[in-house]
Amino acid sequence: MRRRHIFLLTFLAAGGAIYLNNTSLLSSRPAGKPVILAHRGLAQEFERAGLTAETCTAERMLPPRHDYLENTLASMEAAFTLGADVLELDVHPTTDGQFAVFHDWTVDCRTEGSGRTRDQSMAALRQLDVGYGYTADGGKTFPFRGKGIGLMPSLDEVFSRFPDQRFHINVKSNDAAEGKALAAYLSTLPAERRAALAVVGGDAPVRAVKEALPGMRTVSKESLMRCLLRYEGLGWTGYVPDACRGTTLLVPLNVAPWIWGWPDRFLDRMESVGTSVYLLGPYGGGGFSDGIDDPATVDRLPAGYSGGISTDQLDAIAPAVARREL
Repeated sequence: MRRRHIFLLTFLAAGGAIYLNNTSLLSSRPAGKPVILAHRGLAQEFERAGLTAETCTAERMLPPRHDYLENTLASMEAAFTLGADVLELDVHPTTDGQFAVFHDWTVDCRTEGSGRTRDQSMAALRQLDVGYGYTADGGKTFPFRGKGIGLMPSLDEVFSRFPDQRFHINVKSNDAAEGKALAAYLSTLPAERRAALAVVGGDAPVRAVKEALPGMRTVSKESLMRCLLRYEGLGWTGYVPDACRGTTLLVPLNVAPWIWGWPDRFLDRMESVGTSVYLLGPYGGGGFSDGIDDPATVDRLPAGYSGGISTDQLDAIAPAVARREL
């Protein structure tokens, strides 16, 4: 009987210690507003059911709520004006040594051109109409055709236009050589500019960037899973594994409550090691989660949440985020 009591007291003491080490009630973190990561700037929304890697999303555009086209300078300007703190943009290497800011692996879907994006020169890509393929009625009308000529920017142009803003650079391939080329480009930027950037994408190019630039904030599926799995094993102690240091974490909203110290102690721990945390929408199995794209999901954020959120529909959620500041 005595051994049983000792075991019970030990168990309760251990449980209490774990609770005290992870409860946000003991965090000194002040309440704040979410840091907003806007995906592709302001983009046209599209029907998401049944998407595959080959789906042309421009052909399933929903009725437009605004006049902006994704990954263009105008859409980025509008997103920052609307309240975005960080923008995600997509890049491809070009045949003339630059990086084009464009989402698709080929230009066939959104433009009048054809072929892989990476097989074109930046000069040729600038001649294309990035609004050419958008239709919300099955091809009867094309509301942006003729309005996107010359709007595909290079990464140089983006940084020139927005020298002080924060960006996530999404590498669309899983090509290590592309990661090396991007690292070489980023190495020419001042250290303070690189500090405002993160590189996301396939395991191979992200690994290449990290090897060339160890201080660069990066994230891939491989690095994300390595961090979260190790943290779940040790995070109850307050320890932050090396795999979680100096990176970016993208966490589905319905997974986050199961993370040790969520929300404030976890955010404090990650920030102390130079890691940013962004919530995605709920994970439902299959592919990765979408962003936090509707006001109802914003309302599910913890009270006073001051970590990051990622969204594909900034214009839809901005009012709900603003209301949380009142």
